[in-house]
This record gives sequence, C-alpha cells and structure tokens, in this order.
Amino acid sequence: MLAFMQVLFRYAFLKQQNVPLALADWQYGLLVLSTVLLAAAGYVINNIYDVDTDSINKPNDVVIGKGISETTAYNIYIGLNITGVAIGFLLSNIILRPMFASFFILIASLLYFYATTLKQIMILGNFVVALLLSVSVLIIGVFDLFPATTSENQAQMASLFSILTDYALFAFMINFIREIVKDIEDVNGDYNQGMNTLPIAIGNSRAAKVALGFAIIPFISCLLYINTYFVKNNLFIATFYAFAFVLAPLLYFIVKIFGAKNQKEFHHLSTVLKLILFFGILSILVLTLNIKYNA
Repeated sequence: MLAFMQVLFRYAFLKQQNVPLALADWQYGLLVLSTVLLAAAGYVINNIYDVDTDSINKPNDVVIGKGISETTAYNIYIGLNITGVAIGFLLSNIILRPMFASFFILIASLLYFYATTLKQIMILGNFVVALLLSVSVLIIGVFDLFPATTSENQAQMASLFSILTDYALFAFMINFIREIVKDIEDVNGDYNQGMNTLPIAIGNSRAAKVALGFAIIPFISCLLYINTYFVKNNLFIATFYAFAFVLAPLLYFIVKIFGAKNQKEFHHLSTVLKLILFFGILSILVLTLNIKYNA
C-alpha cells in the first residue's frame, strides 16, 4: 500500500503537471524501495518486541519463534535497515543534497524507538506511527519537487507541494485514529505486558469516544476541502467520488464506533479506516482525471 501510494502520487499526479522532476524513473523506484524497506524493518522489529502481546491478541499471526528464530528476525531487521538507509544516502547524493540522508536515518530510528519504547506511552506511540506515514507522502516532494524548484517555477512547485501536504495531513489523521482503534482491539495483550495505551488508561468505552471525537475532525475538514476545491471548481466526478468513498465510510465509522463493544467490531472498524485511507489516496488519480476531463 505504501509503494502503491508513492507510485500513484508521482505517475497519476506529478507527472501530469508539466513540471520538471528531480528524479529519473529508476531513481524514484529506489526512493519507493528505500521507504518500503524501512517500513518492513519497522514491521520486523515491532513483531520481535510484540511476541508476548501477539500471543494473546493474535496467536495465529505470531511468526517470531515459530516460522523464524528471533536471531534470524534481528538479522533481517538489520539487513532491511542498512539497505534502506544506504539507498537513501545514494539518492541524497544524486540530487546533491547529502544532508537529506538524515530523513532515512530518522525514520529508521523512530520505528525502532516506537517498537521498543514509544508504543507503550499513551497517545505518543499512535502519533509517531501516523506521523511516519504522512512523512512517506511528504518525502516525495522533498526528493522529487524541491531539488527541481527554480525561481521561475517556484509558485507552481509550492502549489503541488501544498497538495501533497494536504494528503499527508489526511493520511496522518486517519492513521492516528486507526492506531487508537487497534489499541482498543489489542487491549488484553497490551494490559498483560504492562503497557499504558489509551484504552488501558481510560477504558475501552472512553477510548472509543476519543476516537469518535478525532474522526469528526477529518470528516468536517474533508467536507470543507471538497466544497472549497472540488465543488467550486466544478469537479463533480471527484466530488461524487469523495462523498461516496471517503465521507460516507467515515460517517459509517463514526456511527459504528459509538456502539462498538467487542474485539471483532473494533477489528472491522480498523479495516474500514484502512479502506478510507486507501480510497482517500486513490482520489488523487480521480482528481487528476477529472481536471483533464473538464479541460
């Protein structure tokens, strides 16, 4: 999904805007590969530290100690991280911005600290994971737009970067809510491991109300955004798509979480949020086609 999102933004959006891009296709492929490798490394280290928790919450999904040993998992983690950061270092030098390699080191470090420490801290762990997803959208602009920006195209590049920022903010909000819902779903295992997630601190019911409150923010924000940029520019296909595939499921989530009680219901709502995120990102393709069609 991460790779799909990054490929979509470049080829369905940026490539259609008649602006110079800093990276060649193979170089952009390396950028996608690097972020996917770092995300995979984060997934591995998270699984290593979550064996006891997952044994309670998702016993059938435990891999470490069953499919592969912990030592092998650590070796895979180190290999993925070294490769991901090395590719990032290479790309940073290709665009003559060697300091940009620090982005990849920071991402790898945050994923490690999330798995080992931050996920046990109420709200902070949820915030970091959501932030990292939004960074994977912004990094497209940092590596592909920023180095190709000149005084002549600065206004257009700033406008495109602003759109990427809007989508990054949307991804952050939806993923932040989803992380809270996942904490509610996994409350039993987390409690037994001494974690201090939001549902453990205030209870499942209150945590669900907090998730509901946060869900109202992207719902209203998307409503205003659609009205300002879609409706007023007569982008009716994009407007219909956004209402049908983003706002309607988000409203469904708001209604359903109000009465959600058991693990199965919260798992379903987590899946709904993942679909909202997917269709929200896909809207960049619909929007680009709608603009072309109107033109």
